Amino acid sequence: MTVAGEREANRGPMYGGLMLASAATILGLRASDAIDATTAYMLALVPVALMFVVFRRARRSATKGPGASTAVARYLTGIFASSLAYMFGLGIALWAWRSLEPSTVLTWALAMLPIAPILWMIWVMGRYIVEEQDEYLRHRAIIASLVGLGFVLAIGSFWGFLETFELVPHMPGWWAVPVWAAGTAVGHLWQHRRDR
Repeated sequence: MTVAGEREANRGPMYGGLMLASAATILGLRASDAIDATTAYMLALVPVALMFVVFRRARRSATKGPGASTAVARYLTGIFASSLAYMFGLGIALWAWRSLEPSTVLTWALAMLPIAPILWMIWVMGRYIVEEQDEYLRHRAIIASLVGLGFVLAIGSFWGFLETFELVPHMPGWWAVPVWAAGTAVGHLWQHRRDR
């Protein structure tokens, strides 16, 4: 690989790290009440824009060169679309619930806005595992998912025990999806670095 190609390959994980760091910073600022909800929603455009860059690079990598896989390309498209739907659904649902004082029926409908994309993500992941013909790529995807699951179990248990002893505030269960996604990304990056 040329020096320019090596530099280009190293930028993909860098953008992923920037995306996660910017999202974590915005969440931290919002949780500490350093910024209001409107500012947090506007700042959320930064990690969403970085997510577009990460997706584009990952899809290009999955469709060109050695190890190209149409199953990976379909998986990335499905995960990207369902992730966007999840983020927008969650934002719209939280905003409407807090701002509009909806009826019980409408509240149930609002709760479905982020739930449906989560089910879609699970279906996309399962479809990828079934469709991927390359055993090595399938293995890597399963390992990354297990790393994400490990993050959910470790962080959920850690926070749960602290919450039980009233050391930290209650954390809503929907945080499992972003924690799993971040853990899965770490699993992919770890394998990428290990295999280089």
